[in-house]
Amino acid sequence: MRSIFLFVLLIFSNIMEAQQLNTNYEKITLGGGCFWCTEAVFQNLKGVVKVESGYSGGHTKNPSYREVCNGTTGHAEVIQITFDNKVISEDEILKLFFAIHDPTSLNRQGADVGTQYRSVIFYHNSVQQQKAKQIINDLNNSLVYKSKIVTELSPFTVFYKAEDYHQNYYNNNKEAPYCKMVIVPKLEKANKLLKK
Repeated sequence: MRSIFLFVLLIFSNIMEAQQLNTNYEKITLGGGCFWCTEAVFQNLKGVVKVESGYSGGHTKNPSYREVCNGTTGHAEVIQITFDNKVISEDEILKLFFAIHDPTSLNRQGADVGTQYRSVIFYHNSVQQQKAKQIINDLNNSLVYKSKIVTELSPFTVFYKAEDYHQNYYNNNKEAPYCKMVIVPKLEKANKLLKK
């Protein structure tokens, strides 16, 4: 009987320890054009626990990729990042986000055009909202970009995970022309920025 009690106590202790470790985890949801690109950039960052591609910010429930691409759902292609705030901060994530896409381009990133490709931050709490506002103000004031930043700031409401074939897209399709022509240059740019 005592051994069963100790076994249960050990399991309970391990569960509590795992939960304490996860208290540092936060989520932020970002849209910066095609989610294949942004997913690939953030996947390998130290402190990023998970990156999922999906849809957010619209009015259609459980949208499909085809519906979002038609531009009628109001949703943006986004990634939802789960990160350990003891290892990587919102500041670091947001600064990289602004560096890897054009936040001055309204409803467009490269050849991808439409509200589904808009630059957007769906903040999960007031700290993320304030940090995003501050970074946008700093970038606008320092004239980093020739035009004003048009990134939308909206409170997070719901995230719809994209179809399975969109998850981990770059790692599963490295030889695809889009990956070579569009994603690889973004990854190279991100790696240079991270080295600095």
